[in-house]
Amino acid sequence: MKIALSGASGFVASAIKQKFPDFVVINRNDTPSSIKEKLVGVQVVVNLAGAPIIKRWSEEYKKILYSSRIQTTQKLVNAINESDVEYFISTSAVGIYPDNMVCDETCEIGSDFLGMLAKAWEEEAFKCNKPTAVLRFGIVLGKDGGALAQMLTPFKLGVGGIIGDGAMMMSWIDIEDLARIYEFLIEKRVHGVFNATAPKPVSNYEFTKTLGATLQRPTIFPLPEFVLKLIFGEAATVLTGSKEIYPKALQEAGFDFLYPDIKSSLNHLLKS
Repeated sequence: MKIALSGASGFVASAIKQKFPDFVVINRNDTPSSIKEKLVGVQVVVNLAGAPIIKRWSEEYKKILYSSRIQTTQKLVNAINESDVEYFISTSAVGIYPDNMVCDETCEIGSDFLGMLAKAWEEEAFKCNKPTAVLRFGIVLGKDGGALAQMLTPFKLGVGGIIGDGAMMMSWIDIEDLARIYEFLIEKRVHGVFNATAPKPVSNYEFTKTLGATLQRPTIFPLPEFVLKLIFGEAATVLTGSKEIYPKALQEAGFDFLYPDIKSSLNHLLKS
């Protein structure tokens, strides 16, 4: 199995590369003709391209968020449509859903910036004329990157704590299960939208206390939401929004999670 990866420098891509060592990299600055050349002999394309979402959103940066997702995907899909690629997996995020709702893949789409960004991103992916799957990522937990890696230092120092009142729901996925989802989709060639989230979302309070217990460190310093808003502005909604999302479509397709609950995931990531 030969795959092509866009957004290949991130830690999610690193996990996929371990599963599929025969890969080529699609770079952001590749021309349409060079992408077509790279797709020769490729069976599956995985699109992970997109500028980091956790950064203060100026109007200029919002344009970067948009172009790095929608325009990059458009260029990639155009090349796939003229190739012998058999299957396409693109990326989205649970930010597409409204806050404070219990959602599976049938839930309505939010009307805020994140919801509209993800909607446009997915619409571009589904212009592909090959069987296509879109994964809506929750918070990806891995010790070598992403949100968890950024949390480890303050928690190890004993200054980690809940955000606000800790009631916000967090939908997450262990990096190993996420890599296995790619294996599963590629093997089954199923198409449609899939929530890449563990089946047991947790409150921020439960996540914080479980992480503290796993590291054997106290978690007594709450982080007020206004501090995040001062640092990140509108982008703080990524960190403070309450998303209770369930992977109904994956489970109905037959996928089994190795790490369905937060305790098993954190033990796997931090104690193995």
